Amino acid sequence: MGSTAISISRLGKCYRLGELQKYRALRDVLSDSLRSPFRRKSSRSDQLLWALKDISLEIKHGEVVGLIGRNGAGKSTLLKVLSRITEPTTGSATIHGRVGSLLEVGTGFHPELTGRENIFLSGAILGMRKKEIELNFDSIVDFAEVAKFIDTPVKHYSSGMYVRLAFAVAAHLEPEILLVDEVLAVGDATFQKKCLGKMGDVAKAGRTVIFVSHNMAAIQNLCDVAHLLSHGEVVASGKTADVMSRYLTDVAESGEQTLGTRLDRRGDGRLRFLEFRTTGANPGTGVMCGSEARFEIKYRGVEPLRNVHISMGFFNVYGDGAAYASNDLVGRSFDLIRPEGSLICKFDVLPLLPGSYSVSLYCTVNGVIADWVQNAGHVNVEDGDFYGSGKLPPNGYGSVAVAHDWYSQ
Repeated sequence: MGSTAISISRLGKCYRLGELQKYRALRDVLSDSLRSPFRRKSSRSDQLLWALKDISLEIKHGEVVGLIGRNGAGKSTLLKVLSRITEPTTGSATIHGRVGSLLEVGTGFHPELTGRENIFLSGAILGMRKKEIELNFDSIVDFAEVAKFIDTPVKHYSSGMYVRLAFAVAAHLEPEILLVDEVLAVGDATFQKKCLGKMGDVAKAGRTVIFVSHNMAAIQNLCDVAHLLSHGEVVASGKTADVMSRYLTDVAESGEQTLGTRLDRRGDGRLRFLEFRTTGANPGTGVMCGSEARFEIKYRGVEPLRNVHISMGFFNVYGDGAAYASNDLVGRSFDLIRPEGSLICKFDVLPLLPGSYSVSLYCTVNGVIADWVQNAGHVNVEDGDFYGSGKLPPNGYGSVAVAHDWYSQ
């Protein structure tokens, strides 16, 4: 079988906007011909949407691959092509091995059937043999935590119970190649953690996994390599951390230019953030761990403002809070600021470890929220000598460098 699990060559998928895809009878063809015998079929380019464009990838057996990108980038379309749900318009995809898909949790469930009956029905639709389902039945029920209700029609299940059972069935597939699309976006935090553990077990078993998710922590923990899709094309490939950094940078830069006009914000509008900029001690050299750094926030208010509180939150690639800075914490009061200007936050020694960080901005005036924008900016921190020893902590030990010392006694 060789070492290649999936070989994708010049793959493209095109949809015609506004056209209902259906089978046409002979009478439909004859009717169209009689109505407009001399009219050519419209082929205007603005009626076509290329969901995938000229994609070429090779995925080895045993690799765990992450697909990341914004909504509409083509990630789910690619998985549907590989699952043979839809056919490609151009190119080809060659798959070596049995394929299992977790694309839509709950496929095959019927509300009038019991949990037990739906396990067998959904399992069969997903490609499991009856003997496989019987062998895994107890494990599926235990994973879903619905043993008491297994003989109750699923129409009486809560949404959480329904999702748990649906995922449990799909997660017990045993294919050589597993395609997973956003299954961790459902359920509560405890269930998502359980799903992540199950996906980790699948990966450790040596199966090939292609995983689509907006959960960067899950991508980082599960995937060896990643591919970044944008407008149907692969724009970056490589180590997961590097591709994630590129993705977050692209997202931040696209939003950074329109901070002043963004609508996804909260507050009464007495102050509005217009621009977020990062500068180092020496302009043009970038921001380095352990060096001086300044963050400038341009704003506009409706009038001179009193009793202003402003803060910045830094978030790492996993979406976890990495650091927090505010004027109140350091005892710097803004009793009165002019209607338009800049507020500067200065770090004498920047403690953020190398990596990409998103920044959220928050402001209150007299205790009332004036403006609050998440992902308002982006900070890319480079290697620096925080400790003066030429060394930094290894990866995986947090997002900040902590000043400390050692001695013996």
